[in-house]
Amino acid sequence: MVKPVFLFPGQGAQYPLMAIDLLESSAAVRALFDQSSEANGRDMEALLRTADAETLKRTDVSQSAITLANLSAAAALAERGVLPLGCAGFSLGEYAMFAVSGVLDPLACFRLVAARGKAMQETADEISATSTDGAAPGMTAVLGLPPEKVEELIAAWTADGLTGLYPANFNSPAQTVVAGTSAALAEAELRFKAAGAKRTIRLKVAGPFHSPLVAPAAARFAKDLEKAEFGEPRLPLFSNVTGKRISGGAEAKALALRQITEPVRWTAELAAIAAAFGGVEGGLKALETGPGKVLQGLWKDSVAESPCLPGGTLADIETAVADLGQ
Repeated sequence: MVKPVFLFPGQGAQYPLMAIDLLESSAAVRALFDQSSEANGRDMEALLRTADAETLKRTDVSQSAITLANLSAAAALAERGVLPLGCAGFSLGEYAMFAVSGVLDPLACFRLVAARGKAMQETADEISATSTDGAAPGMTAVLGLPPEKVEELIAAWTADGLTGLYPANFNSPAQTVVAGTSAALAEAELRFKAAGAKRTIRLKVAGPFHSPLVAPAAARFAKDLEKAEFGEPRLPLFSNVTGKRISGGAEAKALALRQITEPVRWTAELAAIAAAFGGVEGGLKALETGPGKVLQGLWKDSVAESPCLPGGTLADIETAVADLGQ
């Protein structure tokens, strides 16, 4: 059976009833639900069976729920003999990567994610409450400009006096997300269009994540992160912050804190994965191990010839197992 690279999705991938089909078919997934419930102090099965989309959008809910869904998918795959060649995770998705690779045990992972979600939600609430112009900071997707061009424009505009604007997610060769104050985003959206962007989309997110504007969340989370023990990974892992392979547990822990306020360099990360495992010539395949299909699209944009399969539902997993076994 071909070993795929596991790609774990992050916040925004959630949907009502996710992972329930996996729970109903697996004792290993049931154990993960029990551990997540212990770490969060709430019944995660009841949450995922009853929560609506609006409830799941809250940062202090979605982060724990998505991590549980990601690890549930990985457990269901392992039961069917599918283990990862290496792992990467988009933002929050890195925590599932840490658990699957042995850097964190699952219970420690769930506890850290609960603390991370709480810290980020508190910061987002503070930002919203203290907004002086009636609109809170947030994020905008810029489509149709190369990532390096977006970064270059932000640097030039910042030097010229436009403050409060930062590159946040380098998603694909044609899609970059920026974070900033409401005023900075409004001005930047006009400037990006003038610079050749096909369109800009203001995102419905709780705050300006992956930017210095959420530094208070990093400060809150640092106390919990410091107590956690990060072991050595059993397989290759790749970092959002550097876009490169992680050297070991100590670096993983340091990057976990930096990741909150620094950009997600996903395009560089996918290039590093393709280079490490031989790309399409080496038979590389990827698996979006968790809810949604966003990472499949980003993989196609960056590693076009090599397939990325869905792996978030029981049906997806059964299809992927058959494909990987051929």
